[in-house]
Amino acid sequence: MRTRPLKVALLGCGVVGSEVARIMTTHADDLAARIGAPVELAGVAVRRPSKVREGIDPALVTTDATALVKRGDIDVVVEVIGGIEPARSLITTAFEHGASVVSANKALLAQDGAALHAEAEKNGRDLYYEAAVAGAIPLIRPLRESLAGDKVNRVLGIVNGTTNFILDKMDSTGAGYQEALDEATALGYAEADPTADVEAFDAAAKAAILAGIAFHTRVRLDDVYREGMTEVTAADFAAAKQIGCTIKLLAICERAADGGSVTARVHPAMIPLSHPLASVRGAYNAVFVESDAAGQLMFYGPGAGGAPTASAVLGDLVAVCRNRLNGATGPGESAYAALPVSPMGDVVTRYHISLDVADKPGVLAQVATVFAEHGVSIDTVRQQGKDGEASLVVVTHRASDASLSGTVEALRKLDTVRGVASIMRVEGE
Repeated sequence: MRTRPLKVALLGCGVVGSEVARIMTTHADDLAARIGAPVELAGVAVRRPSKVREGIDPALVTTDATALVKRGDIDVVVEVIGGIEPARSLITTAFEHGASVVSANKALLAQDGAALHAEAEKNGRDLYYEAAVAGAIPLIRPLRESLAGDKVNRVLGIVNGTTNFILDKMDSTGAGYQEALDEATALGYAEADPTADVEAFDAAAKAAILAGIAFHTRVRLDDVYREGMTEVTAADFAAAKQIGCTIKLLAICERAADGGSVTARVHPAMIPLSHPLASVRGAYNAVFVESDAAGQLMFYGPGAGGAPTASAVLGDLVAVCRNRLNGATGPGESAYAALPVSPMGDVVTRYHISLDVADKPGVLAQVATVFAEHGVSIDTVRQQGKDGEASLVVVTHRASDASLSGTVEALRKLDTVRGVASIMRVEGE
């Protein structure tokens, strides 16, 4: 074993960063044995240096992150500060001064992953980011290494623990959205401002990363269709149960049937209770991968939190340090396929549509005609009426988003349709 330690700079010492530092200290001997050399925490960049950080030598703490990554003797920079800037500049500077990078920054990677990979390659350094998607769950490495010889066709997953907790609570207790969100906030699952989670910005960034790796194509955050879950109601869950489903906020990355394009999207969807993702409860994450040779694979575990995320960071740190000792680098960006990303209008799926209609003869025939005129095939119809008003629930066969949108627009123009109560996609057939 080499006795000279590999030096690590830690950018950020919050919930995740403090756990990374703790594990590096408490598991130092095991990490050294696994790597082949000791690892030394050489500096910790923070915004508030006066805060007491248990187990961290105050002499290591600095507010000058740029100076830390420019030192020249740093082997690996671990970036867990999040956001776009200054993280992007710090990572680029780290590469320029000879350090490899381990990051948990999903937003930055979804927006500028290609440029960061290019900087890493130019400087002969590693960029690893297992912790950027689904916390402790090993997912990035299986996709870009274990399945490198396979053809991935679909990635379907629950990649945000906060939203899954809220939807699971609504499903299991009948609670409304706000009531479930309040409980999630009280338990620490939701931030004071939950917008990034409930409006699916967080999940969309993760979908961009997953799609890029799975399909060897550059997929940016702007390419991902995003729809939040704030409009999901207890009535939607009741409707889902009537067709043997529950509701999850899903990240869905798909290769087109002809292989010529890909799509990436995040939105609430009904999913059959028989599907493995339907049983994912609480704040857990799970990702379902479908490929040609391996078939169906499911990755499941805690998707957030200090210790789980730190576990993924440390796994990357070990891999990057091993590469450093061997004078090698691991897999970089694989974007050779360069497939176009299709718009949401081209996506084909099933739909569950609830309509408020007049309770009189001929209504069902009118509605069915509109669906037929727009090329949308109906799978099942259920109608309940009372006092001149009725509820009409239609579940379609697979149809494009564009054709369904045209259907709904035409339905709104019918005198017998009082309103469209809800529209939700049905996934996981």
